[in-house]
Amino acid sequence: MKTLERLVLAHLRPLVSSFMDPLQFAYQPDIGVDDAVIYLLHTSLTHLEKAGSTVRIMALSSDRLLCSTGAPQGTVLAPFLFTLYTADFSYNTPSCHLQKFSDDSAVVGLITDGDDREYRGLIQDFADWCLRNNLQINAGKTKELVVDFRRRSHSPPAPVSIQGKRTSTL
Repeated sequence: MKTLERLVLAHLRPLVSSFMDPLQFAYQPDIGVDDAVIYLLHTSLTHLEKAGSTVRIMALSSDRLLCSTGAPQGTVLAPFLFTLYTADFSYNTPSCHLQKFSDDSAVVGLITDGDDREYRGLIQDFADWCLRNNLQINAGKTKELVVDFRRRSHSPPAPVSIQGKRTSTL
């Protein structure tokens, strides 16, 4: 069965490659977790070199859900089909992006002078998209990392809420 799935995958991948999210770092040939980490670090550290800059990273986790339908665990096609299913929500601007690795996602906000409206808007848009597409976010496991090397003391940024639950900041 896995051999047949690999043949189907070899046929499907070229047909849908133009629709795939370029910031999905899983289940693609020659792309992996190292690439995801390097991309995240490069964009964050490059931004932090500018005066008045902060980086906020919201690590979103999926919730466990028992389901009696779908693809069985361990199949060749299941991961590819999941990334194809989630490919229609992508976001990438110079100041904010959504980065994915399998079913883990991170909203990265490159904040200048405390203006985090785009970052907060992207988090809300993504949470709304997940609800509309039957994907649950585990708000209890969702964590935010705030990196701010500014020397002057600033009040910490206001926390972000997802589905009415306040996320914790590291």
